[in-house]
Amino acid sequence: MDTLSQTSSEANKDSDRQAGSWGAVLAMSLGAFALVASEFMPVSLLTPIAADLHISEGQAGQAISVSGAFAVFTSLFISSLAKGINRKTLLLVLIAMMIVSGTVVSLAPNYVLFMLGRAMIGVVIGGFWSMSAATAMRLVEDHHVPRALAILNGGNALATVIAAPAGSFLGGLIGWRGAFFCVVPVAVIVFVWQLISLPSMPSERHQQSASVFALLARPIVRMGMIAVSLFFMGQFTLFTYVRPFLEDVAHVEVSTLSLILLLMGISGFIGTVLIGVMLKKSVYPVLIAIPLLMAFLAFGLLMLGKWIVVSAIILTVWGLFATSAPVGWWTWLARMLPRDAEAGGGLMVAVVQLAITLGATSGGILFDRIGYQATFAASALVLVLAALSALLTMRQGRYQ
Repeated sequence: MDTLSQTSSEANKDSDRQAGSWGAVLAMSLGAFALVASEFMPVSLLTPIAADLHISEGQAGQAISVSGAFAVFTSLFISSLAKGINRKTLLLVLIAMMIVSGTVVSLAPNYVLFMLGRAMIGVVIGGFWSMSAATAMRLVEDHHVPRALAILNGGNALATVIAAPAGSFLGGLIGWRGAFFCVVPVAVIVFVWQLISLPSMPSERHQQSASVFALLARPIVRMGMIAVSLFFMGQFTLFTYVRPFLEDVAHVEVSTLSLILLLMGISGFIGTVLIGVMLKKSVYPVLIAIPLLMAFLAFGLLMLGKWIVVSAIILTVWGLFATSAPVGWWTWLARMLPRDAEAGGGLMVAVVQLAITLGATSGGILFDRIGYQATFAASALVLVLAALSALLTMRQGRYQ
């Protein structure tokens, strides 16, 4: 009887996968693109947002912080709060919320409504990314899962190439509100595409062998999450305030700023492609080396960033490492927790978003009160700590 039940369950899963197929995976990838574009659009628009809403650039930077805070809460509790809800329905609700968020932000007459819109996108971030890997696994056959995940993350990587420079360019052309609203039509396309292509995906009662919080009982998972959090905190302590730094210190024009951000995005896309080859050999050396190299770049920007060409070179190399590093950590998670994809994904999203929130917040406070020097120095220090934590994670793995 158990064998028949198991066979029936596997048949149902195969049916789901065939129904969803690659069209649904591509729809998820476009959703990832729209979401990442929405999440990091403020990075290239801090100055005009601050001027229009009559706030400081540090306060404008909290637009990333608030989305991160709501993403943390959502990723930790969405599985328990959404028990019994069909995953297709849940994903469609999240995309609809992205549409509303983009509309609210682009029309916000004041700081409060602006932050409300950003809080909504945080809910979408936490929910979408927590379920993304597990959803991809239900859409295709087992041996195609790595390819499906690569396509899904391709939307993320593409957004890092386009979002910041496009935001800067469109902000100069049609204003920051128009730049934000440009994501809304894309989100509408995603909603329709997912409505058509996603199969029905009933919530699985025994989907995970461990809860999000139970995973933290494992020493190597705890240590790894500390390393992940320090990496993203160090990265976004600096990255969130790249535009005001380039405008105030390197004195770049909007066109030059857009070019630098584009170079960062292109190098990041290249890094995402190249890191796969390195990860085939070993994960830990990559996870240790990248934050160390980024700490060196942060220090270089602090010392030599007044020269536009030097800043452009340093930030281009920064983009190469910063965009590819998350691929390394998702690979580590997949190998460490193969049976706990959704729980592990929720935990990773929560940790990453909390780290982004802390990084953007602390970077903004330092930037407003002391200056860019303190912000960049803090970034370098935290990145060094991230490398040390990755080393400790590797050592912890040897004792398992």
